[in-house]
Amino acid sequence: MTRTEVTWPTIPAMLRDTADRLGIGDAIVSGDRRVTYAELRALVTDAERSLIAAGVAPGDRVAIWAPNSIEWIVAALGITTSGAVLVPVNTRFKGSEAAYILARSNARVLFTVRGFLDTDYPALLADAGAELSALEHTILLTGEPDDATTGWDDFLARADGVSETDLDARIGAIGPDDPSDVVYTSGTTGSPKGVVMTHGQTLRAYLDWCDFADLREGDRYLIANPFFHIFGYKAGCLACLMRGATNYPLAVFGLGVALELVERRVDEPLLERRDDDQVRDRERARHDREQREREPEADAADHRSRKR
Repeated sequence: MTRTEVTWPTIPAMLRDTADRLGIGDAIVSGDRRVTYAELRALVTDAERSLIAAGVAPGDRVAIWAPNSIEWIVAALGITTSGAVLVPVNTRFKGSEAAYILARSNARVLFTVRGFLDTDYPALLADAGAELSALEHTILLTGEPDDATTGWDDFLARADGVSETDLDARIGAIGPDDPSDVVYTSGTTGSPKGVVMTHGQTLRAYLDWCDFADLREGDRYLIANPFFHIFGYKAGCLACLMRGATNYPLAVFGLGVALELVERRVDEPLLERRDDDQVRDRERARHDREQREREPEADAADHRSRKR
């Protein structure tokens, strides 16, 4: 196996490169929503701008306590692009458990939801009664905001006050040795411990994973693994971005839903698909056909060499 060279210093540099190369290609498909790579970059830019407008500085911790969704991906990439550090929080945590992570990491901003699995996450946190002195903003990716929270659309509306120059300066200041995220252990045998990872480490490790998994541009990747886990986020979301695959996120795995997604994509008429999808599919079919044609010849040659 040939090891692919890492050509990006940071996660935001990787996102910009992929968006420039694959602009109209589908980055994420969730239900009836399709987000191209160009659209994803624009959404992430708005999220980054809004975080800067909210006072988030490089190195600040920003948490996400929410299920797999387009908004989760946009928020996470907005965090890392702003120079802040992503802190994913397990959606199965109770309020006191989430509060521990938020307090321990000194998270200044929390992205969360209302309604997932009939759960009001801000209410869980409030009921825990924990002192979260660092937490300044709670933003709802979905659900109705109240006096203590800000809705997703209202949060993104803050983006207009930040210039392109400010954005480029933030991204240019991030280096491969800067932290990109802090992932906490489950705490099975004690209190959860935060594992700090850098941009460079993440890109190297999970580009290797792409090589091992043979993930390719144009592949369609159903991701039910939760994004709060390193597999769902890095071997899922970031792997798709590095290779130009399409991310199909599932908030909760269900066999029927998963099979419906697979069948819908298989049965989708070629005329309704993007031209670049058709080209990639034809190239892959030609490659696979040539491989099958070469296999009998290779087997015969191997058989002759063993007879000698």
